[in-house]
Amino acid sequence: MHPSTLPQDIIDRLMIRRGALHLYPSLDPSRTALVVIDMQNAFLRPGSPSETPAARAIVPHINRLARALRARGGTVAFAQASFQAAGPESWPLFFDHMVNPTYAAAILEALTPGRPDHALWPELEVLPGDIVCAKKRYSAFFPGACAIPDQLRARKIDTVLITGTLTNVCCEASARDAMMADFKTVMVSDANAARSDAEHLAALATLVQFFADVRSTDELLSMIGAGA
Repeated sequence: MHPSTLPQDIIDRLMIRRGALHLYPSLDPSRTALVVIDMQNAFLRPGSPSETPAARAIVPHINRLARALRARGGTVAFAQASFQAAGPESWPLFFDHMVNPTYAAAILEALTPGRPDHALWPELEVLPGDIVCAKKRYSAFFPGACAIPDQLRARKIDTVLITGTLTNVCCEASARDAMMADFKTVMVSDANAARSDAEHLAALATLVQFFADVRSTDELLSMIGAGA
């Protein structure tokens, strides 16, 4: 598990900037969604092309939050990175330029719907009433990339708890766009995973200053009303 304590200089800066560490002292569970980003075999299976070992450790935290939120009338939404080699589900700018051809082919194979690595990690508790949506870019809240924002608005959700992997890529991008789309946004500090402690903490430090609240699983369980 990554260390998730914010640096003291960031905390000091926040106290000067807004007079409080946390943006949201409470939340309404019925208007809150747990958004789970890219917790797929492609990122969690040992030896998978995008393996992020720390992501396996956050699964129990995500499941605890999901159980508590469902019990209080909230929503759970899973975003699955989903791509095709061509057509509207493709992303040539990433696959042709951001990674080498061999690695691009392995990632594309893993994230193609219907492939074993595209599936959600089997230890996640996914229930029939949950939202499960394909995601065609880093961010689940980027316009046109994923149906989650529209489905949350249809349920009158105004607050999102961001979890998943990678903290500093798809989770950070989703948190930024969620805030700019007018959702109250909370990054769950111990339910996000990156490929290093430094990348995880850097993402939290940026987000807490400009885009999101940062809370632990236990803090959020208390706010939801389920206790720790």
